[in-house]
Amino acid sequence: MNTLRVAMIGYGFMGAAHSQGWRTAPRVFDLPAEPEMAVVAGRNAEAVAAAAHKWGWAESSTDWREVIARHDIDVVDIVTPGDSHAEIAIAALEAGKHVLCEKPLANTVAEAEAMAEAAERAAARGVRAMVGFTYRRVPAVTFLRNLIAEGAVGTVNQVRASYRQDWLVDPEMPLAWRLQREHSGSGALGDIGAHAIDLAQFVTGLNIEKVSGVIDTIVKERPLLDAGSGLSGTAGTGYGQVSVDDVAIFTGRFASGALASFEASRFATGRKNALQIEVSGDRGALAFDLEDLNSVQFYDRTAPADRQGFRKILVTEAEHPYVSAWWPAGHMLGYEHGFSHQVKDLVEGIVAGADPHPSFADGLRVQRVLDAVERSSENDSAWTRVAVDVPVQAG
Repeated sequence: MNTLRVAMIGYGFMGAAHSQGWRTAPRVFDLPAEPEMAVVAGRNAEAVAAAAHKWGWAESSTDWREVIARHDIDVVDIVTPGDSHAEIAIAALEAGKHVLCEKPLANTVAEAEAMAEAAERAAARGVRAMVGFTYRRVPAVTFLRNLIAEGAVGTVNQVRASYRQDWLVDPEMPLAWRLQREHSGSGALGDIGAHAIDLAQFVTGLNIEKVSGVIDTIVKERPLLDAGSGLSGTAGTGYGQVSVDDVAIFTGRFASGALASFEASRFATGRKNALQIEVSGDRGALAFDLEDLNSVQFYDRTAPADRQGFRKILVTEAEHPYVSAWWPAGHMLGYEHGFSHQVKDLVEGIVAGADPHPSFADGLRVQRVLDAVERSSENDSAWTRVAVDVPVQAG
């Protein structure tokens, strides 16, 4: 296999980020196959053609079904709103295309289950599927996970995870698609809370078993978009109902018995992209903050008392995950690099015939946690079990 021809469905903010990954990864890593940016698809012919030109796609299309049916397409990358993830991903897998799908995997547990089942069937035919929890591929996060697996913190006793932004503090922010349940599935909980959930499970290797939480919508009406703006754009006239949450706060208990606290907010004034996690164990603690994404904080409880305290580890050495392909030690990586690392891992998995991670089954596991949080909030924050993750049956 010398070339993997890629089709991207969607072209918004995530389209730009994914394009950066596809464009850059083969120029940095020695990949076993060359990704070729063949076509990008979207509804608006003029806008998608402009995106193709700007981001380096060979051509554009307004018909994703036609793109998936093409025999010269090997990989389908889905960056559309969540309401179309299931339809596109299942169609692509059934057509024999490898699939990368943005998070959260779907808008509902039922859709996510159907996607995981389709991925399991496809895997039996050598077709691979991965969900885009890209923050797993920030070198500091992967390194933190490796340290925990090596026993750096000992037995995990407690986890604190949050993802806080402030882009909705202004009540005049227009009613974009992310604020409409029919398109996004949920609000802060599914959009950014999903990252915090996945991060907590990924770095600890533990699954959340039950939750107790509350979600709330702070600004319940927002200006409607201009008629020609599509799913995003400038404010028009009149107001519409916000049908998703603005903030979610919940407690989780891992299967091990350890407790975790979670917060997802688009109303955390002054916080622009603050994804944070701290894992406390009986031998030490580790912490990460996306707004300082080239480092982790490590507390070694086994050190002599007069030398204890959190210390900063700069994750820029060639020995750190992914870093050797980039710059000399001490030269920083940024947000966009995770998308190149995502492409690297996906391409290597496809060529090796191995299922890449996070898998659709991993995405389904996060979806079940999101669902449990919503059910808990509807039931006065009662402890609510996450649905049991039963093996997916091929067939």
